[in-house]
Amino acid sequence: MRLIKSVIFAALMAVAVLYVPVSAEAQVKFGIKAGAAINDLKFNKDFLGKENRAGFTGGVMLEFTVPVIGLGFDASAMYVHRTVNVENTEGYNELTEEQRDALGRDYIDVPINLKYKLSLPGVGSLVKPFVTTGPSFAFLVSKKEAANFVKNKSCDISWNFGFGVELFSHVQVAASYGLGLNNTLEFIGDYKGSKIEGKNRYWTVTAAYLF
Repeated sequence: MRLIKSVIFAALMAVAVLYVPVSAEAQVKFGIKAGAAINDLKFNKDFLGKENRAGFTGGVMLEFTVPVIGLGFDASAMYVHRTVNVENTEGYNELTEEQRDALGRDYIDVPINLKYKLSLPGVGSLVKPFVTTGPSFAFLVSKKEAANFVKNKSCDISWNFGFGVELFSHVQVAASYGLGLNNTLEFIGDYKGSKIEGKNRYWTVTAAYLF
């Protein structure tokens, strides 16, 4: 709980610091965004032999940028489907359909990023590289648990590090890595005397069009 409060406070402070210049001078853009979310669960014990598996994401995005200095932030509301491939692991064939479905999770994800755009001399209106970082709050909207198998947590909090490029002042192509800060799921019961919990690690690759 203390970690969650700290992350929320940091996000609010970032928005507050930027609010004064943004409200007076910022360029404001709104758009749509879609892409792939490649999930890699990290367990606290050697539990599942798994492979990365791509899900999908899509939603809307709002961006504020202060002219000249290129500093600002963006916020998105995204639908995200995450899953993990465990089909070749021991015991998979014994899982029920409900238990297999529980490994696929659907979220409404709200990332809030500080963003810095680099204006290149001569081509700044055509191409602008950028970097981003900030917290992400993903709220579970799919089934929370499967009986005697797994329990998915209601909120998954991560910290993102990203980079990308803006083209023609409207199209943004970006990739980010999300580092899970809390356990996103836990297996009900003990496994060889140990409690098994997993944190999300994921790559997200998106394309956005901003108006």
